[in-house]
Amino acid sequence: MPHSLYLGSGIVQPRLIDYDEKHGHRVPHAPTASKAPQNSHSTEKSFYRPSLAAIKHCMKYSIIELGISLSTFALFVNSAILIVAGASLYGVEDAKDASLFSIHDLLASSIAPAAGTLFALALLLSGMSAGIVCTIAGQMVSEGALNWTIAPWLRRFVTRSIAITPSIIIAAAVGKDGLNAALNGSQVALSVALPFISAPLIYFTAKNKYMTVNGNRSAAIAEDDVDGELERLLEAEQPAGEATKMRNHWTLTAFAILLWLIVAVMNIGNLVLLGLGY
Repeated sequence: MPHSLYLGSGIVQPRLIDYDEKHGHRVPHAPTASKAPQNSHSTEKSFYRPSLAAIKHCMKYSIIELGISLSTFALFVNSAILIVAGASLYGVEDAKDASLFSIHDLLASSIAPAAGTLFALALLLSGMSAGIVCTIAGQMVSEGALNWTIAPWLRRFVTRSIAITPSIIIAAAVGKDGLNAALNGSQVALSVALPFISAPLIYFTAKNKYMTVNGNRSAAIAEDDVDGELERLLEAEQPAGEATKMRNHWTLTAFAILLWLIVAVMNIGNLVLLGLGY
């Protein structure tokens, strides 16, 4: 899911702040009297710049976390899906054009009724997981890009409603066939959006201009000085030893570009085949 890229970036922020606060690296920005909150419900926003130690700690934590989850849970679960589907549905004529609903019936009839129940339960749990990811990602976008000031519970309710309302309308209007078509359409939309979202990520992480950590202590920069502070950080000449360049190695960047090209070409082919009616 492309929006998981945004979610991953957002989730790591509390880890950085927690590390800096525990190790005494964070230097919070003190609001001036003229900028003091007018009431107990408003606070001054600031741009947080983590310390180098916090960044290295969170990178190590994230690499271990992702490595374990991908090489254990994700690997075995996806392998189990392919093995069960291949063993039970291979050679079955009705499986060629099967939808989620007909796959449930095929599994229940070819293996056991419990297999169909487990398949439905797995879909429910995966849908809940995807909905949570979508909701939190939407909340982060609304907090930053839209600058909403409503209560967090109301923001979550609005973003979750936007996510599930189309499914309810489609189910009520056209039933199972409409839901199946909507599911296929949503997967195509997510796939097409992925190259547009991942391209900036590859570009920025390949540039020292954006991937340089200045100094060893963190800072909180006032919201009205974010642009100026960022410009100073990017353009200033740093003394030797104070700036740590953390851009990706050119081999990793080249591999990422290769994967990006493969995904882009496959998306073009997918859209062409859909246009031809396949």
